[in-house]
Amino acid sequence: MRLILIGTEYTGKTTLCQGLMDWGHENGIHHHLDDHFSIPDCQMLKSEEDQKIMTGLPDVLKERFQRFQIAYHVRLINKYEHILLGGFHIEEAVYGPKYYYPSIGRLVETPRAWEAGMPDDTVLVYLRAKKEVIADRMKQNPHAYQVVPESDIEEMQEAFNQEYRKSWIMRKLTIDTSELSADGLLEAFLKASIPHLDTRDLLIRAAIA
Repeated sequence: MRLILIGTEYTGKTTLCQGLMDWGHENGIHHHLDDHFSIPDCQMLKSEEDQKIMTGLPDVLKERFQRFQIAYHVRLINKYEHILLGGFHIEEAVYGPKYYYPSIGRLVETPRAWEAGMPDDTVLVYLRAKKEVIADRMKQNPHAYQVVPESDIEEMQEAFNQEYRKSWIMRKLTIDTSELSADGLLEAFLKASIPHLDTRDLLIRAAIA
């Protein structure tokens, strides 16, 4: 599967990515995973010093870095038949101008421009949750570099709604994670994704069922 998982912070993107990685390993499928599109890149930048440097870069450099890494991963989504991208270009369209480089306030490339170069079998997975659930998750598990403040939850939810609706990706689905455990989220995805899979992935599912 070629999957792009989007949604407001704390809706379960990383949880689903990890669940799919584990599910894939159990069934002989290796997914290429990239879930490091937020700033700072805590997945790859392990030291606190590097994370602070990344956060403190001038807006123009952060925008350019994000644009370059999205371009690189458009190549990867064409290269790998099984790939998981957490957030990716749509998250950048929502978060970038507001949180990462507000002095620029726009994207040089639009989300639709990136989508024009993606494979037809790409599936867009939109994870949502109730505002109060997201706020509670923020309190229970605060991130070291949290992107979205509680006061912006509704604004970010609407921004993701709009980008999801406008996306040119034809295969797409929505899952409400408000009452789902990690195992429940994986199960919900595996069931909901079936109508959106191409022949290759349907045959893989049938073989491991």
